[in-house]
Amino acid sequence: MTEKLAILDGVEACVFDAYGTLFNVHAAAARLKDEIGPDADRMSQVWRTKQLEYTWLRSLMHAYKPFWEVTQDGLDYAMETVGLAGNTTLRQKLLDIYFQLDAYPEVPEMLSALKAGGFKTAILSNGSKDMLDGAVTSAGLNSLLDGVHSVEDIGIFKPDPRIYQMSVDYLDLSGPDKVCFMSSNAWDAAAAAHFGFRVVWVNRFNQPQERLPGDPMATIQSLEPLPALLGC
Repeated sequence: MTEKLAILDGVEACVFDAYGTLFNVHAAAARLKDEIGPDADRMSQVWRTKQLEYTWLRSLMHAYKPFWEVTQDGLDYAMETVGLAGNTTLRQKLLDIYFQLDAYPEVPEMLSALKAGGFKTAILSNGSKDMLDGAVTSAGLNSLLDGVHSVEDIGIFKPDPRIYQMSVDYLDLSGPDKVCFMSSNAWDAAAAAHFGFRVVWVNRFNQPQERLPGDPMATIQSLEPLPALLGC
């Protein structure tokens, strides 16, 4: 069993990125793999890459629009990349599934353990509020979360420091060091650590660490060992 990490002493809240961390962003393409064809995995990866790139570029351009619209832009680019542009039926099916993405299997039990251990729990995401509500509700996580914090409240995307401050403010914490933040995105983990969160990187995809300011305090491959790291 994983031993509690002393470096996480004093944490009061566990805050999670949503997409790729709690929810499987590749679930939509996986469910429709037969309809998409042999390029399904490639299309899903391009979709995710463009979705993220557009958030960063829109932030730099001061051209924010909701994440649900950015997600559709990324899908349109990905479908054109693999020769599926114009397939409106498939496009709508993919978007319908994305609105209610599967949670990773360990998530409900992990959140229950954290709540039983006395921790506040929340999501901090680029996701639009309606997207997050749809995913949280379909996964049955509502009762396990103290808050769902969307960048829509500010109108800029991660990794802007104002986004990380949202969870400190909304959870009524004395400072960022009271937060243990989890993300599967290496850039998000780095930015959160640079902001002052204590970060556990959920390296689901065996990625190298980013060459950015901010280092995670621990790295895990799924969220299953997290409660033990925090002494639950």
